[in-house]
Amino acid sequence: MRETAMSNWETQSRIGNLSNQHQGPYKRVLAVCSAGMLRSPTIAWVLGQEPYGYNCRSAGYNTGYALNMVDELLLRWADEIVCADTEHARFIKGEMQELGLNKPVFNLQLPDQYAYRDPELVRLIKERYDAALKEHDDE
Repeated sequence: MRETAMSNWETQSRIGNLSNQHQGPYKRVLAVCSAGMLRSPTIAWVLGQEPYGYNCRSAGYNTGYALNMVDELLLRWADEIVCADTEHARFIKGEMQELGLNKPVFNLQLPDQYAYRDPELVRLIKERYDAALKEHDDE
Protein backbone atom coordinates (compact mmCIF):
# COMPACT_ATOMS: atom_id res chain seq x y z
CA MET A 1 0.00 0.00 0.00
CA ARG A 2 1.29 3.44 -0.83
CA GLU A 3 2.42 5.51 2.13
CA THR A 4 0.99 8.98 2.60
CA ALA A 5 2.36 11.79 4.71
CA MET A 6 -0.12 11.81 7.58
CA SER A 7 0.46 12.59 11.21
CA ASN A 8 -0.07 9.91 13.84
CA TRP A 9 -3.03 11.92 15.16
CA GLU A 10 -4.69 12.00 11.73
CA THR A 11 -4.12 8.28 11.26
CA GLN A 12 -5.56 7.45 14.70
CA SER A 13 -8.60 9.65 14.01
CA ARG A 14 -9.24 7.89 10.70
CA ILE A 15 -8.81 4.45 12.31
CA GLY A 16 -11.45 5.43 14.88
CA ASN A 17 -13.84 6.25 12.07
CA LEU A 18 -13.67 2.68 10.76
CA SER A 19 -16.08 1.62 13.49
CA ASN A 20 -17.99 4.87 14.04
CA GLN A 21 -21.38 3.73 15.35
CA HIS A 22 -23.20 6.68 13.78
CA GLN A 23 -22.63 5.29 10.27
CA GLY A 24 -25.56 2.96 10.89
CA PRO A 25 -26.17 -0.52 9.50
CA TYR A 26 -25.84 0.49 5.85
CA LYS A 27 -23.60 -1.40 3.46
CA ARG A 28 -20.35 0.54 3.06
CA VAL A 29 -19.29 0.85 -0.57
CA LEU A 30 -16.06 2.31 -1.90
CA ALA A 31 -16.29 3.46 -5.53
CA VAL A 32 -12.98 3.67 -7.39
CA CYS A 33 -11.84 5.26 -10.64
CA SER A 34 -8.64 6.92 -11.82
CA ALA A 35 -8.98 10.40 -10.32
CA GLY A 36 -12.05 10.02 -8.12
CA MET A 37 -13.65 13.00 -9.88
CA LEU A 38 -16.27 11.76 -12.38
CA ARG A 39 -17.08 8.05 -12.55
CA SER A 40 -16.51 7.00 -8.93
CA PRO A 41 -18.37 9.98 -7.40
CA THR A 42 -21.24 9.22 -9.77
CA ILE A 43 -21.17 5.55 -8.71
CA ALA A 44 -21.22 6.66 -5.04
CA TRP A 45 -24.08 9.07 -5.72
CA VAL A 46 -26.17 6.40 -7.50
CA LEU A 47 -25.55 3.69 -4.91
CA GLY A 48 -26.24 6.11 -2.05
CA GLN A 49 -29.80 6.63 -3.31
CA GLU A 50 -32.83 4.35 -3.39
CA PRO A 51 -33.22 1.52 -4.10
CA TYR A 52 -29.70 0.90 -2.76
CA GLY A 53 -29.29 3.41 0.07
CA TYR A 54 -25.66 2.48 0.79
CA ASN A 55 -23.07 4.46 2.73
CA CYS A 56 -20.70 5.36 -0.11
CA ARG A 57 -17.33 6.99 -0.59
CA SER A 58 -15.36 7.56 -3.76
CA ALA A 59 -11.64 7.64 -4.39
CA GLY A 60 -9.07 7.55 -7.15
CA TYR A 61 -6.05 5.32 -7.45
CA ASN A 62 -3.83 7.33 -9.80
CA THR A 63 -1.28 9.24 -7.73
CA GLY A 64 -0.79 11.73 -10.56
CA TYR A 65 -4.25 13.27 -10.33
CA ALA A 66 -6.53 11.65 -7.77
CA LEU A 67 -8.09 14.14 -5.35
CA ASN A 68 -8.91 11.52 -2.72
CA MET A 69 -6.59 8.51 -2.87
CA VAL A 70 -7.56 4.90 -2.26
CA ASP A 71 -5.72 3.77 0.86
CA GLU A 72 -5.66 0.96 3.37
CA LEU A 73 -8.20 2.56 5.69
CA LEU A 74 -10.76 3.05 2.92
CA LEU A 75 -10.29 -0.57 1.82
CA ARG A 76 -10.73 -1.76 5.40
CA TRP A 77 -13.77 0.50 5.87
CA ALA A 78 -15.64 -0.79 2.81
CA ASP A 79 -17.85 -3.87 2.74
CA GLU A 80 -17.46 -3.97 -1.04
CA ILE A 81 -15.56 -2.08 -3.71
CA VAL A 82 -17.08 -0.99 -7.02
CA CYS A 83 -14.55 -0.15 -9.74
CA ALA A 84 -15.14 1.84 -12.89
CA ASP A 85 -13.00 -0.41 -15.09
CA THR A 86 -10.69 -3.42 -15.33
CA GLU A 87 -7.48 -1.50 -14.56
CA HIS A 88 -8.97 -0.22 -11.30
CA ALA A 89 -10.31 -3.64 -10.32
CA ARG A 90 -6.90 -5.25 -10.93
CA PHE A 91 -5.19 -2.61 -8.80
CA ILE A 92 -7.73 -2.96 -5.95
CA LYS A 93 -7.55 -6.77 -5.94
CA GLY A 94 -3.76 -6.58 -5.72
CA GLU A 95 -3.89 -4.10 -2.84
CA MET A 96 -6.46 -6.20 -0.99
CA GLN A 97 -4.42 -9.36 -1.45
CA GLU A 98 -1.39 -7.54 -0.04
CA LEU A 99 -3.49 -6.51 2.99
CA GLY A 100 -5.07 -9.95 3.45
CA LEU A 101 -8.58 -8.62 2.73
CA ASN A 102 -11.26 -10.68 1.02
CA LYS A 103 -14.17 -8.48 -0.06
CA PRO A 104 -16.28 -8.34 -3.20
CA VAL A 105 -14.81 -6.22 -6.00
CA PHE A 106 -17.14 -5.35 -8.86
CA ASN A 107 -15.93 -4.07 -12.23
CA LEU A 108 -18.60 -2.01 -14.02
CA GLN A 109 -16.48 -1.52 -17.18
CA LEU A 110 -17.45 2.12 -17.57
CA PRO A 111 -15.55 4.03 -20.28
CA ASP A 112 -13.90 7.27 -19.20
CA GLN A 113 -16.04 9.48 -21.43
CA TYR A 114 -18.82 10.77 -19.21
CA ALA A 115 -19.34 13.90 -17.16
CA TYR A 116 -20.27 13.71 -13.48
CA ARG A 117 -23.85 12.39 -13.11
CA ASP A 118 -24.28 12.09 -16.89
CA PRO A 119 -27.69 10.39 -17.40
CA GLU A 120 -26.16 7.68 -19.61
CA LEU A 121 -23.47 7.00 -16.99
CA VAL A 122 -26.15 6.76 -14.28
CA ARG A 123 -28.12 4.29 -16.43
CA LEU A 124 -25.02 2.15 -17.05
CA ILE A 125 -24.07 2.14 -13.36
CA LYS A 126 -27.51 0.87 -12.34
CA GLU A 127 -27.65 -1.72 -15.10
CA ARG A 128 -24.14 -3.06 -14.60
CA TYR A 129 -24.15 -2.96 -10.81
CA ASP A 130 -27.45 -4.86 -10.65
CA ALA A 131 -26.06 -7.48 -13.06
CA ALA A 132 -22.80 -7.79 -11.10
CA LEU A 133 -24.67 -8.13 -7.81
CA LYS A 134 -26.97 -10.79 -9.26
CA GLU A 135 -23.97 -12.72 -10.63
CA HIS A 136 -22.22 -12.46 -7.25
CA ASP A 137 -25.34 -13.64 -5.39
CA ASP A 138 -25.72 -16.61 -7.77
CA GLU A 139 -22.17 -17.83 -6.99
